[in-house]
Amino acid sequence: MNSQSADSQKPKSIRVLLSGGGTGGHIFPAIAIADEIRKRFPNAEFLFIGANGKMEMEKVPQAGYKIEGIDIAGINRGNLLSNLGLPFKILKSLSKSKKIIKSFAPDFAVGTGGFASGPALYEASKLGIPIFIQEQNAHAGVTNKILSKKAKAVFTAYPKVEGFPAEKIKFLGNPIRENIISGIQETSQAKEKMGLDKDKLTILSVGGSLGSRTLNNGWKDNLENLKEKGYQLIWQTGKLDYSDLSSDLQLPASIQLKEFIKDMETAYSAADVIVSRAGAIAISELAVTQKPVLLVPFPFAAEDHQTKNAINLVEKNAARMVKDSEMKERFWNTLSEICENEKVRKEMSENLKYFAKPNAAKEIVDEIFKVIK
Repeated sequence: MNSQSADSQKPKSIRVLLSGGGTGGHIFPAIAIADEIRKRFPNAEFLFIGANGKMEMEKVPQAGYKIEGIDIAGINRGNLLSNLGLPFKILKSLSKSKKIIKSFAPDFAVGTGGFASGPALYEASKLGIPIFIQEQNAHAGVTNKILSKKAKAVFTAYPKVEGFPAEKIKFLGNPIRENIISGIQETSQAKEKMGLDKDKLTILSVGGSLGSRTLNNGWKDNLENLKEKGYQLIWQTGKLDYSDLSSDLQLPASIQLKEFIKDMETAYSAADVIVSRAGAIAISELAVTQKPVLLVPFPFAAEDHQTKNAINLVEKNAARMVKDSEMKERFWNTLSEICENEKVRKEMSENLKYFAKPNAAKEIVDEIFKVIK
């Protein structure tokens, strides 16, 4: 057999195009899907398309994948004059996406939202490549809403997401970090690991890597209430407020102030109650931990999607919610209702199971390969 015919007998390597970015909530699900495919097909080839200057251009190579950048941005509502060049950017990004895709020749494409996924998935669909959408939030993003019309399937973290064709929706959850799934520990053991009293009710407060000034101010206003009740607090402040809070406040050992928490699986495990913003990936992690949660949605998220995420959980009695504007009046009372009632906490934990999708990445990849087999 000559070398040419021998080469023709080799199985064709799977080629996968992925696009999503702007925020970690778009990037990390795409990476998790790629990781799951790579587990099954070690010889698969991957290419990401991202937006130049956005965090995916750093995070994707760190995860071990190639990425090509396109010049695309969203509408700047704060400075309308800066949008004059947007049509040119869109045309340029469409042209470059088409060139990249034709050269790479993927078997299918997965989009997880963000500026770059619009041109990338649109051009892929025009070239006859099967496309799949993964939407993290309860409210469909504009890009994903448009792309869903051409998509083979739309993978969601909520059973109903307005703006998508109902017949295409597959409620499979958001892919989350493997260490969160595998690292959940027994509560008292985790408390001891963090230097906390295993017999005292413990609250974990998380506001994202930058932190939440709303949550930080909420805790500052209620430190005396916290001490009086004897509750323990793991307080992740984020980097914006950490130095001021750590120098201004005299805190007892029962209140642990942390700029950032690397070992989130232990912090989740140590908590009896969690206070959090309502970002999509945060909620998916909280659902897997199945700890009762008070959500304080970030009110300036695009199309107020954090509030819509939170409402989905509240309607299932899987969480309580306090709006930013209600913190002074309702934060401590609502938190107390959860902390002081074990029956309420058990009900919320049980109801969170509905949203817990620890195998999301695996099930999403299963569905993709059912379509393209």
